[in-house]
Amino acid sequence: MNIKSEFQKYFRKRPRASHKGDYGRIFILAGSVGLSGACYLTTMAALRSGAGLVTVGVPRSLVLPLTRRLTEAMMKPLPETKEGTLSQSAFRPIRIFLKTQDALALGPGLSLNRKTQALIRQVVLHSKKSMVIDADGLNAFKGMPNLFLKLKAPAILTPHAGEFIRLFGGKIPKGNRERKGRALHVARQFQVVVVLKGHQTIVASPEGKVYINKTGNPGMATGGSGDVLTGIIASMLGQSATPFEAACFGVFIHGLAGDLTAKEKGEISLVAGDILNALPLAFQKVLRHNNAH
Repeated sequence: MNIKSEFQKYFRKRPRASHKGDYGRIFILAGSVGLSGACYLTTMAALRSGAGLVTVGVPRSLVLPLTRRLTEAMMKPLPETKEGTLSQSAFRPIRIFLKTQDALALGPGLSLNRKTQALIRQVVLHSKKSMVIDADGLNAFKGMPNLFLKLKAPAILTPHAGEFIRLFGGKIPKGNRERKGRALHVARQFQVVVVLKGHQTIVASPEGKVYINKTGNPGMATGGSGDVLTGIIASMLGQSATPFEAACFGVFIHGLAGDLTAKEKGEISLVAGDILNALPLAFQKVLRHNNAH
């Protein structure tokens, strides 16, 4: 798979008469008291990756502080636990709102609160929209991976090595051959797209397709980097990419943004916000030829 040429084919110049509804309605469930930064990074990454409309479902108490930072996204205040995390009574409004959306991203910063984790499982198992599940979204299924067999919609799981073994057992896979084999096995077994993050991130599909990403650098091993990736992949889903394409395009452009940032700031000082801020340049760099006409 020549990822760059596939990416260029997919992202043609936008028609003059297009409108925001043409580029995907994304619903993001992220954040809790003390973990609102994850919500910010995921949301802005979705917007910077071309999503037409992004709505963020957050605990009520986070709406005001996040509204000040996320001026381009819409806020959906949801019922919360006394700890400031999403509560189970948020399920009904989430389910109703999701019917109007094209894609769902959930997990970053949602917390390990037991009630919130139960809500996550409920949302994932009832969702009829393609989704990206990351971080605390994955933690909610620890010890229960067979629940993925009951999904009603395509899902992309984005674990790092630690999350992968917490979910699916075994030892941490080492080397590309082992990582590829484990990712493929899980993708086929549970009929999900697996994004096994790390040096040369592996993307595996239920049909047996595999992409090994070559962009990215060790400076991207920093808190929040995965939240940015979740937002990018969700945006691709909302723009009608297949789950496998969305995951491949997402890890490619995320890594490229990280490489552009590392050139400017070095790997040691790189933070997740730098990857986010480099996304426009990364898209321009790959799509320069497309936009010249």
